[in-house]
Amino acid sequence: MVDLIANRRDLLLAPLVAAAASEFGTGPAHAAGVDPSQTIIKLPDQIPWQPLYNFPPGMAEQAPMFGQTGAPGQYFVLIRWHPGYMSAPHWYETDRLCVVLSGTWYVASGEDFAPDATVPVPAGSFVHRVAKTPHYDGVKAGINDPAIIAISGIGPIHYHLTDPNKPGWRKV
Repeated sequence: MVDLIANRRDLLLAPLVAAAASEFGTGPAHAAGVDPSQTIIKLPDQIPWQPLYNFPPGMAEQAPMFGQTGAPGQYFVLIRWHPGYMSAPHWYETDRLCVVLSGTWYVASGEDFAPDATVPVPAGSFVHRVAKTPHYDGVKAGINDPAIIAISGIGPIHYHLTDPNKPGWRKV
């Protein structure tokens, strides 16, 4: 019986306590907003897409988001591969950490270019490209959507083709 009386009293007092609290400035907190010098936001239409290396238009783009791949220090870049194109076998001097943001990215290791042997890596997956190991990647023909990959590492990077006598890209 005592619990019932206490619960009724609490129910009756709760709105009065809440009203009194709001009168004394202890109401809900307000968001501080975003200080653009402290939190930098790029909406999708503000992503600075540009051609990837010297590849032909419509094949692949990059968007530098932080740092520079050609400068010392950390970098973060987005890569967008369109269906039907892949990189030629190549390697970098430092590790690259990759997350597939959308689409399916097709990857392989080795110096031989065999697009049918690539492994599909769906959105949400992580890929660690180990330094100085040859690999290639892209999106197979017949796939509907491009793949967007977020890549981070330590620069400067140098793009080394395993066969410098051939272009750095392949139509598949």
